[in-house]
Amino acid sequence: MEKEMNRDFDEIIEEVLETLEEKHYVAARDMLLKNNEVDIAEILEEVLEELGVEPTIIVFRMLPKDVSVEVFSYLPSEDQMAIISGITDREISYIIKELDFDDKIDVIEELPANLVDKILEKTPKEERKLINTFLNYPENSAGTLMTPEYISLQDNMTVGEALAHIKREGMDSETVYTCYVKEKGRKLEGIVSLRSLVIHDNDMKVSELMSTEYVYVNVYDDQEEVSEAFKKYGFLAIPVVDKEHRLVGIITVDDILDVIEEETTEDIERMAGVIDGSDTEYLDMGVFRHAKNRLPWLILLSISLMITGSIIEQFEVTLQQVVALTFYLPLLMGTGGNTGTQAATLIIRGISLGDIELKDALKVFWKELRISIILGVVLSLFNFAKIMVIDRQEIEIALTVCASMLVVVMFAKLIGGMLPMLAKRLGIDPALMATPMITSLTDMISTLVYLAMATMVLGISV
Repeated sequence: MEKEMNRDFDEIIEEVLETLEEKHYVAARDMLLKNNEVDIAEILEEVLEELGVEPTIIVFRMLPKDVSVEVFSYLPSEDQMAIISGITDREISYIIKELDFDDKIDVIEELPANLVDKILEKTPKEERKLINTFLNYPENSAGTLMTPEYISLQDNMTVGEALAHIKREGMDSETVYTCYVKEKGRKLEGIVSLRSLVIHDNDMKVSELMSTEYVYVNVYDDQEEVSEAFKKYGFLAIPVVDKEHRLVGIITVDDILDVIEEETTEDIERMAGVIDGSDTEYLDMGVFRHAKNRLPWLILLSISLMITGSIIEQFEVTLQQVVALTFYLPLLMGTGGNTGTQAATLIIRGISLGDIELKDALKVFWKELRISIILGVVLSLFNFAKIMVIDRQEIEIALTVCASMLVVVMFAKLIGGMLPMLAKRLGIDPALMATPMITSLTDMISTLVYLAMATMVLGISV
């Protein structure tokens, strides 16, 4: 079914593109309007990429105003800017005015300063003040994610009065499912659900139904902490308060989904040793920008490999006397990197989900130590049999390789398990201590342990 839907949608995109290439703009608009706003936005992305800005703006302008605003809110920021660059200030002002407040802030942040000034000049004083307040919150803070469009109640309201208020204000609110009860001075007093209001008598007081035990975030909390709260509690919305506990907005789950995707992408990039920070898609980013993002880690890792090379050089005599030792060096380095990466991946994931905290460091150490002993023994026995039976090497070489294997696996597991914990303790993103870093460290340790072990077991003088 999913493949069928994808194929049908791909056909719609192709049909719209062909129609626009033939400059049949009215027919293309009619095709677009048969889809919902999310799909229209996706189709326009393809139009912009394949045909350029001009036909995209023409067909966008032909959409009904209410539809165009919704479609605009679903477009990526770079596509929004492309459309804004080709429409009039009046059209821009209309779109900005009609957007939900949180989407409005996102768009204004991307606009040129002169255009922002023009928009704010035509914005009512109170809303202009609110926009400026939101724009001044630190990047990636809860304040930049929230919206002031929520249902606010007073504790002395009756259920009937509260429901009447929701009917009046609901269309302009981000959500009506949770309502926020404020004291005088805008301090958040409690929350009450729409369900609770609907099922109780109209003469009951809101104060009798509201819950004073609720989860909230501060305007300056990092967006990653906010996303953790959403994942932990499964809320549709979370209130945002200032340092005086005044309610200044709410964050809804649709906004936090973008944050979760952004944070996950960032972690994956860091685990792979890619330094970025933008939300630019892979194909939209230039070659030199890609190279710039990857180069710093590669240089750092090259230095670590130079150290590994110097370790090998120090044991040149050992390798010259027993050439067979060289055959098993990649085995030990690869095994160390793999086992270290396994541990690091699990610990980083546990930290990001909140399952592992700094106070669990000793538990992690003890668990990874026991795991490493089991894995090290099994891998050593397996390789001992292979070296003796298949490779037909001397028992001294087999013992050297397998003893080194046990030590390397233990070191790699402990490094992979503890480095992310150390990074967290130092305030560094644990994701940085993933594949490239772990692999480089374990390569150095594997080489040093193996060649030192060979020197001792085989009685070779360095």
